Amino acid sequence: MTSGVLTSWLKQPGDSVRRGDIIAEVETDKGIIEVEVYSDGLVEELLVEPGVKVPVGTPLAKIREPGETQARPEASAMSSATQAPAPALESAPVSGASGAVPPDRLRVSPAARRLARELEVDLAGVQGSGRGGAIQLDDIRAASDRVGSNARAPAPPALEPADTKARMRAAIAAAMSRSKREIPHYYVSTSLDVSTLSAWLDAHNAGRPPPERLIPGVAFVKATALALREFPDLNGRWEQGVVHNPEIHVGAAIALRGGGLVAPALHSADTKSLGQLMIDFRDLVERARRGQLRSSEFTDATVTVTSMGERGVETVFGVVNPPQVAIVGFGKIVERPWVRSGEIRATPVVTVSLSADHRVSDGHQGAMFLNRIESLLQEPGAL
Repeated sequence: MTSGVLTSWLKQPGDSVRRGDIIAEVETDKGIIEVEVYSDGLVEELLVEPGVKVPVGTPLAKIREPGETQARPEASAMSSATQAPAPALESAPVSGASGAVPPDRLRVSPAARRLARELEVDLAGVQGSGRGGAIQLDDIRAASDRVGSNARAPAPPALEPADTKARMRAAIAAAMSRSKREIPHYYVSTSLDVSTLSAWLDAHNAGRPPPERLIPGVAFVKATALALREFPDLNGRWEQGVVHNPEIHVGAAIALRGGGLVAPALHSADTKSLGQLMIDFRDLVERARRGQLRSSEFTDATVTVTSMGERGVETVFGVVNPPQVAIVGFGKIVERPWVRSGEIRATPVVTVSLSADHRVSDGHQGAMFLNRIESLLQEPGAL
């Protein structure tokens, strides 16, 4: 997305806020998101009125942190909906830079770096207007305007469909087109014997009311998250090179009523019990279908898991959601002839697939990753 509409403020100037509090609601191409605060402080000023449409990266409010005498702009809600939540600056090597920029490094925000790629702006020639010469979104836009229309093909007019479903499909189209255009995908898959998992789930769920029962999908998520500890490249993101994410937040692909899908994050999936993951997953699905997801749930996913089993699909090969570098797919559990201990038996089997970015990993790593998921699922009680 390139812009969004601030629909309402939930906090006012003078209100105290804590990290994780919801401060505002913003309408995006995938519906309304709840915008979180990423630090403790005091709301000093609201910079955008409800109902106003603003570009991605626009500061929405100023929050004064404890000990500060003057507030700094809070991370933009629109930036939070599409980028990492923190507005921290990153350093980038400069080749052939001269003039006012430092001789060997530039300071540039992730949002500005992405916009520079989209507008084909050379960061080495941009003068930053932020603190310490940091390059901001406005600097990129100004540099793009200076380049002029002769330097690149004119961009197609922005698509602004009238209804939410069409806007969501447009957003998905943009992300997936970018993925297939920029990411060299490779694909691997294998079939897993899940008879041990199925028996364990049957025993665990026996006598429990429906809200307390586990589904195979949470075991698939937990096994994927644990396997990623051993394969950190697949839990990275691509930013002109792979950057490893310190935490594992699994994006769960959720189909929405009326069409479209989202993949909000199950935070720290590798550290939670199956029971807690089941609670979190149900809550995530319910809020996603009500349109009440938080901004961090949109931005924090480090890898995506999609399961098409309930739709009757036996194998799914997903498209990597940039800047992620991998997506894991699980199909329907079906009974197949399977040789065990020299005998052919009817066995519950699921096909698991990996679609991944070949710039970051290769088929050998992908195969070992799927093998690790298989071994983890053979001991469901340890998940």
